[in-house]
Amino acid sequence: MSLVACGPNYPDARDAPLEIADETPEYVIGPLDTLEVFVWRSPELSREVPVRPDGRISTPLNPDIMAAGKTASQLSADIAEALRPFVQEPIVTVIVRSFGGPLDDQIRVVGEAQTPVAIPYRANMTLLDVMIAVGGLTEFADGDRAVLIRGRGDNRTTYRLRLEQLLRDGEVEANVAVLPGDIVLIPESFL
Repeated sequence: MSLVACGPNYPDARDAPLEIADETPEYVIGPLDTLEVFVWRSPELSREVPVRPDGRISTPLNPDIMAAGKTASQLSADIAEALRPFVQEPIVTVIVRSFGGPLDDQIRVVGEAQTPVAIPYRANMTLLDVMIAVGGLTEFADGDRAVLIRGRGDNRTTYRLRLEQLLRDGEVEANVAVLPGDIVLIPESFL
């Protein structure tokens, strides 16, 4: 059974538009990130905390503060404001220690990858980076029938990928840029 029916009418992924700004955007905190919250001159208020699946964190004197969707600078300001009743002129720094990113910005790889998984997007990421992260193709994969799905909601476009040529034949021309939210579908071979 095939995971996806890939026909010749899909455009090649090398022709996919890259709708991302030239500048690198500031990282946005997402669920399952790990943050270090440092409160200057208050070691009892400083600690490493996970971002819960609901996007919130818990710190001393701030048991429930929204972190997901904010930058580290924005979260630092929010925590400092929440500490003002307890600490005179709090100076807070938030450092992201492990990254997951917002769920809708992750790159999802499904089908015949060694380890199908969602991967946090990093600036200038390529298909080769994604395939290294998932451990490559399984022996049953039909990599040259794989597709890249780009866009959100009703505004999605499907592009043909050439994973066999990229990974097994070393054709670097088959390597393409990936964007936040991309989905890579790798079907099973009919043979």
